[in-house]
Amino acid sequence: MPRLKDATMQTGTVRGLQAFKFSGTKIGELGATEYTLVTIAVDTTGSVMGFDKELRDCLITAVDSCKKSPRSMNLLVRVIFFNSALPNGIDEIHGFKPLGDIDPSSYPDIVPDGLTPLYDACFSAVGATLAYGKQLMDQDFLANGIVIVITDGGDNVSSATTTMIKKEIERGTKGEEIESLIAIAVGVNTKFCATELAKLETEAGMKYIDAGDATKSKLAKLAGFVSQSVSSQSQSLGTGGPSQNIAATI
Repeated sequence: MPRLKDATMQTGTVRGLQAFKFSGTKIGELGATEYTLVTIAVDTTGSVMGFDKELRDCLITAVDSCKKSPRSMNLLVRVIFFNSALPNGIDEIHGFKPLGDIDPSSYPDIVPDGLTPLYDACFSAVGATLAYGKQLMDQDFLANGIVIVITDGGDNVSSATTTMIKKEIERGTKGEEIESLIAIAVGVNTKFCATELAKLETEAGMKYIDAGDATKSKLAKLAGFVSQSVSSQSQSLGTGGPSQNIAATI
């Protein structure tokens, strides 16, 4: 659920599962004519205890790094945390907002808790991107999207399924609601669940990348991967297709 009441923001509902809502900047408040919608979803389940501070630092660095993109004025960023102890498993830290309106240093501490509603996080992140993107396209804006889900565990408590995620992604790739969409799952500390996470690629249609152990250096590289991927997708806006420059490894 959106956490803040902000007069510049509007709310919406993810198609298919009415429990998932999102927020985005009111279209009348936007100054550009084209945008890349960025969603970063961070696993905050009990298993991230021990590297929760480093994970938050990674998120802050990633969003800060996006501000250095030559197309930073054309990015609208949304950040969500997910674990089963949260209402509906999702906590929207902020909805789709211009980078200039975001202070990453104000992101709350990660409080590890609960199980892993991974499929719900993926489904809601993709669905919110499509729903807000359609609103933009209907108002003659040009929009594409990128969803990056960072997790250290396989799903064990979702309502959504890999089939549902795949259908949402396919809607995004048809170009009817948004010009193009890239959905990436990044695994951290996944030696016990790599096979399970690979289903996001084989069954859900996401790109899956194993980032390795949750060391400081690896998480710094992950932050760089996020910002570079966002920049690449933004640069592809207007070409009619997704970026072909997303790295295959971290």
